[in-house]
Amino acid sequence: MSRSVISNQNIFEYAVSHSTPPDDVLQELIDETRESTGGAAGMQIGADQGAFMTILSGSLRPRFAVEVGTFTGYSSICIARGLAPEGKLLCCDVSEEWTDIAQRYWSKSNLSDKIDLVLAPGVQTLKSLPSEETIDLAFIDADKGGYISYYEEIVPRLSPQGILLVDNTLWSGRVIPDSGSEDEDTLALRAFNDHVVNDPRVAAAQLTVGDGLTVITKV
Repeated sequence: MSRSVISNQNIFEYAVSHSTPPDDVLQELIDETRESTGGAAGMQIGADQGAFMTILSGSLRPRFAVEVGTFTGYSSICIARGLAPEGKLLCCDVSEEWTDIAQRYWSKSNLSDKIDLVLAPGVQTLKSLPSEETIDLAFIDADKGGYISYYEEIVPRLSPQGILLVDNTLWSGRVIPDSGSEDEDTLALRAFNDHVVNDPRVAAAQLTVGDGLTVITKV
């Protein structure tokens, strides 16, 4: 299943084949997610995006990272593998069923002691965090209608060199105004993209990795 906005399948497959592939644990997680979640498996990030996130996290060596929307845990493993030795990843999700799978694979990856899971609405969890600029890396991949709210809680808490990654911001091309798509998620993502590009607090680059991955830093 392609999770890329790239329309040329040959280019997509070439890019994936020249990115570091998932290791045995991640491949097992891909397979179990496909078997256990059915149509929802498309919410899992692709292996190429996972490789990018692992490299980015390993370069930043975050002491505190936050993920909003964990699903079965693929992206959280990619982030947690790059944490500083004393680093922690806070995962925000509302599904006990899906995060039960995530927790098993955190254990298989020897990362359980680095990840804290909170099952509650993401905005509620983010609001409970200290207001200081302590987040070194954040990833938003949850309900699209909540993106601006998550963003507004995370940006003030980003450290000076911190990076925020936001998934699905190209939405298979449906975010383009003349695409003909007017469903709630598409409208929410258009609003989010406009919100970011017009925010003087940040610099942003929208990448064609996966289904669109926006990279955001404070200026």
